[in-house]
Amino acid sequence: MAKISPASIKYIVHAKFESEGAVEKPDIIGALFGQTEGLLGDELEMRELQKNGKIGRIEVTTNYENSKTKGEIEIPSAMDKSDTSIIAAAIETVERIGPSDTKIIIEEIEDVRGSKRDYIFERAKKLMEKLGESDFSDRAGEIKNSSRIAKLQTYGTENLPCGDLSGDELIIVEGRADVINLLKNGIKNAIAMNGVKLPETVKELSKEKPNVVLFVDGDRGGNLIIKNVVENAKIDYIAMAPEGKEVEELTGKEILQALRKKTSSEDYSENKRKKGVRTYEKFSPKKITPKEKEKIREELDDLIGTKGAKIFNKDLEVIKKIPLSRFSRLDIEEPYVIAIDGTATPRIIKTCEEINCHNLIATNFVSTETEVNLISL
Repeated sequence: MAKISPASIKYIVHAKFESEGAVEKPDIIGALFGQTEGLLGDELEMRELQKNGKIGRIEVTTNYENSKTKGEIEIPSAMDKSDTSIIAAAIETVERIGPSDTKIIIEEIEDVRGSKRDYIFERAKKLMEKLGESDFSDRAGEIKNSSRIAKLQTYGTENLPCGDLSGDELIIVEGRADVINLLKNGIKNAIAMNGVKLPETVKELSKEKPNVVLFVDGDRGGNLIIKNVVENAKIDYIAMAPEGKEVEELTGKEILQALRKKTSSEDYSENKRKKGVRTYEKFSPKKITPKEKEKIREELDDLIGTKGAKIFNKDLEVIKKIPLSRFSRLDIEEPYVIAIDGTATPRIIKTCEEINCHNLIATNFVSTETEVNLISL
């Protein structure tokens, strides 16, 4: 088993659990591995992720009292924020440990690098002071950035990282590191959600500001955040980092370009980019008829046991066949039917939503909260 290097850890998933009986640490870890096995596909198999050093040693603390076991779970991750969030959500689906009914709740996903940056920054300032004033002339940029980052504040009962929120415009970003990067580049009016969930504080604050901009990473996770936040808060504009980049790593020039290309939330669509941002378009999936269902059934015999997927157009012709391990990277506009071998996980359903798939056929479904027509064969 590959060990995760402490230097590689990006996030730590913090969870609490309560079990209706006596359970031990090995039972809990076994349940996490066993009950998420096959749920998210080969790419996010927890056992394999740990073997490959993508997630680290799972730490569990337990306290048995009044015939119940309560405790905490910590899972270090070296993956990006999107995959870490998916693993965290999968853990909440564990409903049983041994013979005992169990409830697991994710408390937070901690950005470890934020804490490290704070330590590095404070330590660097002290070391610079020991060098004497003669070296300060060579560090003008760092001193300027230091004064800007020093203006980092917190807001609300959740102590959300933010800058100066006194103005009319508000920029909502995902994490603390994003706020720091904006401050470093002279943009003060940002607040972080501290994760993918929208805090009530930000929701209420958005109602008070005339202009609210949601600024997200240029990846699939960014689009999922847009969908969630736009549905639950007053968002006037949406800005997105360049494709494949995170807000926290953008240069000053890239930040300004992304903000200039912001588009109104009304124009946002999950599938198309307009001026660098995907814009909403009304999508009404069409359900297959019983006759079409029977015709497709004839095409599925060779799919069984392959752990793959077949994609059909509106003429019910097979236009593509791929393994499920590559499903999240599927790039086809509005497929009429997608049939998969096995269970439709939340990640598979999300991908279908993002490409405007009309119908998804599977053996069974982990989630049914979607506009895509779900069909069991």
